[in-house]
Amino acid sequence: MPPPERLPAPGVTVMGEREKFEELLTKGELTVVGRIREASNAVLLCTVTYEGVSADCVYKPVKGERPLWDFPDGNLAQREVATYLVSEATGWGLVPTTVLRDGPYGEGMVQRWIETPEGETPGAELLALVEGEEAGNGWKPVALADVGDGRTALLVHADDPRLRRLAVLDAVINNGDRKGGHLLPAPDGHLYGIDHGVTFHAEDKLRTLLWGWAGEPLTDEAREVLASLAAELAEGAPLATRLAELITAVELAAVRDRVAQLLRTGTHPQPSGQWPSIPWPPV
Repeated sequence: MPPPERLPAPGVTVMGEREKFEELLTKGELTVVGRIREASNAVLLCTVTYEGVSADCVYKPVKGERPLWDFPDGNLAQREVATYLVSEATGWGLVPTTVLRDGPYGEGMVQRWIETPEGETPGAELLALVEGEEAGNGWKPVALADVGDGRTALLVHADDPRLRRLAVLDAVINNGDRKGGHLLPAPDGHLYGIDHGVTFHAEDKLRTLLWGWAGEPLTDEAREVLASLAAELAEGAPLATRLAELITAVELAAVRDRVAQLLRTGTHPQPSGQWPSIPWPPV
C-alpha cells in the first residue's frame, strides 16, 4: 500500500485547499504521536489520515481543559472554532484550519499544524525589547517592561500589516490572551495566530501585545472587512447561525456590538485601564 499523500505546506495556494483540509480534519483518522507539555491545557500532536491523504495537526480535547472561572459557558475548543470561522469571514486567513470533532479522548478542537523554521522562537522577528523610549523605524511601541536589576526596556512589535490585521481580528473576538508565542509565521511568509480559547467574552477582556496601533485610524481595508463582517453577523446569516452553535447569544450580540463600535469610531481600540492590558507571561 502506498504511503498517504502529504498535503502541501501552509500558505501554498492549491485549488480548494481549505475545503480539503476541513474535510481531512473532520473525517480523518486521528493518531496521537505526542504531547506539547508546555501548554497549560492538554495539547496533543497528531497525524490525521483520510482517503490516502495525511497531515499533521493539533488536537485539544475538551476533557483536557482547565476550567476558567470567568468563562463559565461553553469551552475553549468551541471558542477556537468560532475564531476560525470569523477569521475565514474576514478573508484574511489568520487562523489555521480548525474543526470541532470527536477524537481519541472525546470531543475537541482539531487544527492544522503550522510548521515554523527549526530553532526559531515563534514570532521572535515580530517582537523586540529595545533600550530608550523610541521604538525606531518599522516598530510600534507597546509598553515598558522590567528586564531585571532595576532596568526597563521598551516592548515593541513590528509595524507589519499582517500583525495589524490580527489586531483587528483580536478586537472583534475580544481576545484575552494574544501572546508572542501565539504568532506563527509560516515558511512562505503568511502569518497565523493560534490559541484562541480565551475569546468572545461579553465584557471587555482584550489583552494583547499588539497595542501599537491603539487609537489610530483603521485602514480602508479593515473598514471594508468589518462592514462585510457586520452583514455576515446579522441574525439568520450563515456565519451567525454557525457561531450561535458555539458561543452564547449574549456573546454573539457582543461580537456584533464590537464590530459596530469599530466601524463607528473608525479606530483601533485602546486599553480600558480596568485591568492589565498585556497577557502574562507575554510570550
